[in-house]
Amino acid sequence: MPSDAELANQTLGEEANLRFGLFTSNDAVTLGLSIRKRFRASSRHAKGKGLVIKIESAGGHTLFACTVGDNDATGVSMDAWLAVEGMIKVVKRTGHSSYYVERGMLAIGKTQKQMGIPFPEFRLNGGAFPIWLQNSSICPIAIVAAYGASTQEDHNLVVGVVRDYLAKQHSSNGAESIAG
Repeated sequence: MPSDAELANQTLGEEANLRFGLFTSNDAVTLGLSIRKRFRASSRHAKGKGLVIKIESAGGHTLFACTVGDNDATGVSMDAWLAVEGMIKVVKRTGHSSYYVERGMLAIGKTQKQMGIPFPEFRLNGGAFPIWLQNSSICPIAIVAAYGASTQEDHNLVVGVVRDYLAKQHSSNGAESIAG
């Protein structure tokens, strides 16, 4: 099993490589629905687990939000929505995914308070990921977050969907430029 430092470095690489040329509200809805669809096909959903999904602009505008599962499903509650909000705050504060911050903090042996991101306002659960534009280094344009009470699985779900979405965009753009 990889160490916390190795997981943090891997996540940093994901952040550097998974960049959008353009990100619109339509992209946010498509991403959100893709996360929902992939989660519904997962073993976690089959076991009665739920998921809260939110995509928010850097300015705080909700671009997509939904729950997956019934209200009695594990992971779908008001506490889950509060966790998502806290995860998004971590990304806004640091510019990095909540999973990167969590793993990096554990790797260097620091607490949330020592890092200036105290609980409960900030949540280090792993499913919030920054949406960066390719030519921007100032701040992410948006944050995509999913919370289902499994830090690594939530992170992997979000990153997998972002990666697949970007690959599909890239192949579509390549086909358009060949046809054009």
